[in-house]
Amino acid sequence: MYRIVKMWYSSIIFLAAGLAYSYWLGFTPPLLGVVYLFASLISYYLYSKDKKAARNGEWRVPENTLHLSALLGGWPGSIIGQFKLGHKTKKVSFRMVFWTTILINVSLLSWLHTPKGAQIFHNYVYDVNYWVVSQFGNDIGAILLELTKFNPSR
Repeated sequence: MYRIVKMWYSSIIFLAAGLAYSYWLGFTPPLLGVVYLFASLISYYLYSKDKKAARNGEWRVPENTLHLSALLGGWPGSIIGQFKLGHKTKKVSFRMVFWTTILINVSLLSWLHTPKGAQIFHNYVYDVNYWVVSQFGNDIGAILLELTKFNPSR
């Protein structure tokens, strides 16, 4: 069991290193790492809430919600929640869908590193920047602009 936990935690470290390297190569902005962090915190919270509800016989967090949070980038938090809380680690049907959500998420992240994916992502980020600045002004826009800058040295 320890090897499995170690392998899962290694995947989180690999993701963090990959996101840093992706930024360094100019494919993704730092905001993507922030999104993964917040999605992971939300996922961990959902797992802890579900575990507590399971113990107390209360309303549970639907499995689809747990899977959606993993799919949207919260899978590192889901992994930590599963092993730290000992929750959802044995149900095979849940684990199969969970693995699938990770594969889809990582596949989409990998797609951002293709020429077409990078072009679409860059255009989308610039469009979001423009919209935020036009809606909220330069104060909030300046913060977002810093987080959405692609590495200019590449």
